[in-house]
Amino acid sequence: MRQLIQHHVLIIGLTSFVMFVNLGGTRLWDRDEPRNAGCAAEMLARGDFVVPLFNGQLRTAKPALLYWFIMSAYAVFGINEFAARFWSAIFGVGTVIATYHLGRRLFNAEAGVWGAVILATSLMFNVTSRAATPDATLIFFSTLALLVFARAGFPSFPSRWIAVALMYGLMGIGVLAKGPVGCVLPTAVIGMYLLIFRLRTSCAPSITATTRDTGSVLPIWKLADCAATLIRPFRPLHFLTTLWQMRPLTAVLVILIITLPWYLWVALKTDGEWVRSFLLEENFRRATISMENHRGSPLYYLVAVLAGFFPASVFIGAMTTSAVRDIRNQHRWLNGYIFLFSWVGVYVCLFTMVQTKLPHYVTPTHPALALLAGCFFYNWTRGKIELSLFRGRIILGCLGVTGLAFSVGIHFASWRYLPGETWLWTTGLILVAGSLLCMLFLQFGYRRAVAATFIATGMVFCVSLFGFAAGRVGEHQQNHLLLQTIKDHSSAPQIASFGCLEPSWVYYGGRTIREFGDIEQTAEFLHDSEDHFVITTDHHAEQLQLYLSEDIVVLVDVPYFLKKNRLLVLGQIAEPSVIRMAQEGGFELR
Repeated sequence: MRQLIQHHVLIIGLTSFVMFVNLGGTRLWDRDEPRNAGCAAEMLARGDFVVPLFNGQLRTAKPALLYWFIMSAYAVFGINEFAARFWSAIFGVGTVIATYHLGRRLFNAEAGVWGAVILATSLMFNVTSRAATPDATLIFFSTLALLVFARAGFPSFPSRWIAVALMYGLMGIGVLAKGPVGCVLPTAVIGMYLLIFRLRTSCAPSITATTRDTGSVLPIWKLADCAATLIRPFRPLHFLTTLWQMRPLTAVLVILIITLPWYLWVALKTDGEWVRSFLLEENFRRATISMENHRGSPLYYLVAVLAGFFPASVFIGAMTTSAVRDIRNQHRWLNGYIFLFSWVGVYVCLFTMVQTKLPHYVTPTHPALALLAGCFFYNWTRGKIELSLFRGRIILGCLGVTGLAFSVGIHFASWRYLPGETWLWTTGLILVAGSLLCMLFLQFGYRRAVAATFIATGMVFCVSLFGFAAGRVGEHQQNHLLLQTIKDHSSAPQIASFGCLEPSWVYYGGRTIREFGDIEQTAEFLHDSEDHFVITTDHHAEQLQLYLSEDIVVLVDVPYFLKKNRLLVLGQIAEPSVIRMAQEGGFELR
């Protein structure tokens, strides 16, 4: 019990520090954050907990669970960035704790601790846990469902109905967070593991035995035997009996009890439009065609894992070969390794087949990857496996080289888009310093010091990057100047956009913004009233110029964040006193 308390204090303290430092210090990042936060604010203002609306329009991108959580945070902390991100950070901490308990169940407590702290310092997991998006919610409930499976019946399927109902109930909550993926993918992970576990033999031992027998490359007929072994889990009878063992009727019943009330309610209130658009547009179309130009090669998610699981991804070769070696040797952790490989394999393979590709889609695999890394760190620091000095230097050298590449890239990016922030390149030096210090400890054989320093490097890098550097970058978002100028010119403004519309304008403006694509309609809107304003770019303003009278002027222009264009507010000439007030506030009026 004492060890359990100590581990929780360590994990919760470290993870909370990484997740919550300056959580609300940056403005919401376009485009998903302000859409989600704004949708929750609009639902709260209307007192409507059923129909998601953003900018006065039906928002069908995600179910309502995230909005409910954000609304609850708004009620406590007010409508601000911290409140919008609060529950994502809480679920990030929760996922790390769940990962620790998975490690305790599948392996041992120390491997669980290593895995938990590694997860807390991986890049993409930090991004999802510090953003007002449903990803952290989905990852938490999916991981928790897999934890229930591991605790209740592992290595077999749980026999108690209450455990099965709890497991599928957590998946149902995942369906309320992000749709069918909340139940389909965790169920597929468990199913893939059971298909393999229920076989009496596996391909890996067969390959090992065959290789030892021949002493060389496998003959073609042996390779055919191995290929046949790989497809054995999917033989119809074996597949169907495994599926039935997973109690599919219970799964459907429990998930429907959790999800159906809201889905039916929103369908009734929107005449079926929300459900139709969500299922057909946001799920079926994303799976079958590349939407919003988000496409990629079959290796897309391999790169996404290497980048998103950084810095621990520098060990991905070593931790994978170590796990495969234990599987071949029928190690006592065999079933745990198979479960983790099934977890990663299902997500990567299924999302590779999906046509719309985004790097965060495979972030739910990070708890599994972290536990694989945790097992490697445990075995290596305990002297149970060896890592040559040369290979160790290569691995740790990759950490330092990545830090140098990061510094160079950030220097040129900040020089071009973030004037005055070129110092941000120094963030990469954290990785360089950590790499050198780790190699120093490696030289003297201090394995635990290497592992602890590596974890500390990842923690400091994440806090510096997301807690401080991101805040400096966020200060270059000058959307508030556009909205403040409009507010200074009118007490009851009506705002429209032409050729561009950022969700953050809607969120921070606190009002609906009409989006025009027609030049004549835009000009007519501007001429109708002194209280009408249009936000556009300098390029689109040139197109409008011939249709505008001399009364329409540029009230303010600011750089378009991370883009080459500039943003303008067009409106009718204000009263002289208002113009003086705006000029004193530092706004450029012309």
